[in-house]
Amino acid sequence: MNQDIITLYDEYARGGMDRRAFLDRLAQVVGGAAAALALLPALEAASGQDPIVAPDDKRLVTGKAGYDAAGTKMTGYLARQAGGRKRPAVIVISENRGLNAHIEDVARRFAVDGFLAFAPDPLSPLGGTPVDQAEAVKMISGLNAAETVARLAAAVKFIATNVESTGKVGVVGFCWGGGMVNRLAAAETTLNAGVAYYGSQLPAAEVPKISCPLMLHYGSLDTRINAGIPDFEAALKEQKKTYELFMYEGANHAFNNNTNATRYSKEAADLAWKRTIEFFNKHLK
Repeated sequence: MNQDIITLYDEYARGGMDRRAFLDRLAQVVGGAAAALALLPALEAASGQDPIVAPDDKRLVTGKAGYDAAGTKMTGYLARQAGGRKRPAVIVISENRGLNAHIEDVARRFAVDGFLAFAPDPLSPLGGTPVDQAEAVKMISGLNAAETVARLAAAVKFIATNVESTGKVGVVGFCWGGGMVNRLAAAETTLNAGVAYYGSQLPAAEVPKISCPLMLHYGSLDTRINAGIPDFEAALKEQKKTYELFMYEGANHAFNNNTNATRYSKEAADLAWKRTIEFFNKHLK
């Protein structure tokens, strides 16, 4: 698909324009309103696509879990292998669509790979993630960043003290969640490792606060996010922070999301996942 179309949709998905403005601009690119409407389903995530790990996978125990964040009640999705053995934990932070079926699937994938996986719902204070993805994007764009980071920091403490946790905690995030990983790495000193998929970078002044090793995944076509890499990497080097950075040639923003055919890259996603598991095994096990 034309990269200009994908970039335009990314702007819309981030809340950069309303639906009417998006469709008007899309119509200009593709040659008419009818063509724009016909293309729209392909741009939006295919919610009916089969998950990589089924919700009823017999190897796993899954369900809702809740915790308190300084008086704010938070909920999330907890997944782990059956048997009750202690395992290192991984917190999964969603894209800007909140805790949806795709993110629950990602949590199950981490559980299959031997981690106690917890995906908090960032929209818990607002009643939880809605079914309507466009509404979820609007709600997440309205969240206070500092409050959200504090709620995620509370999730670190919650999962570290879980009866099935070894106490070691990593965090992984995608898109909006990738940016939250970078923020959390600078805010929560008990975090043991962080992996950010195509997340917005920290300002250089915040980099000295990072207290855990980082792994950073980017798609080469993601020009908006990639614009911040040089300054971020320069600051990481200057502050002698432990990090690994990977650029996936020909991959788009959200290349890990297998429910979005226009941006998913199986080759890039599989390689990034392999590196992520190896990184967490190294720093958490």
